[in-house]
Amino acid sequence: MKYYLFLDDVRKPEQVTWKKLPDYDWKIVRNYEEFVKIIEKKGIPSFVSYDHDLSYAHYETYHSIDENGVLKIDYDKFQEKTGYDCCKHLVNKCIELDIEHPDFIVHSLNPIGAKNITMYIGNYNKTKRE
Repeated sequence: MKYYLFLDDVRKPEQVTWKKLPDYDWKIVRNYEEFVKIIEKKGIPSFVSYDHDLSYAHYETYHSIDENGVLKIDYDKFQEKTGYDCCKHLVNKCIELDIEHPDFIVHSLNPIGAKNITMYIGNYNKTKRE
């Protein structure tokens, strides 16, 4: 059964104007628990639109700078899971099923979080293709 998953704590797909989202009948989930639950019930989605920050605490992000001067997010300090955690969960499901991660877009306004999600999925799919 095809379905299209939109992950965001507050927005609806039509409110995302800075990215071109496909015109789908989206299933909207607001947090990690809902994300996991719908995947368990419906299987792997055909397309995912990811937000990173899924809680007010995520907007006050814990940052650090690594030895190369790159700004990093300290995910361990979050009590609520992020869109990054959701993408890791879906990648793990894809590993179990021996498939690539489905098509996706990251509509998050958090540039670091968006990059982390994109790179994580991209690295997995690249490895899967090789």
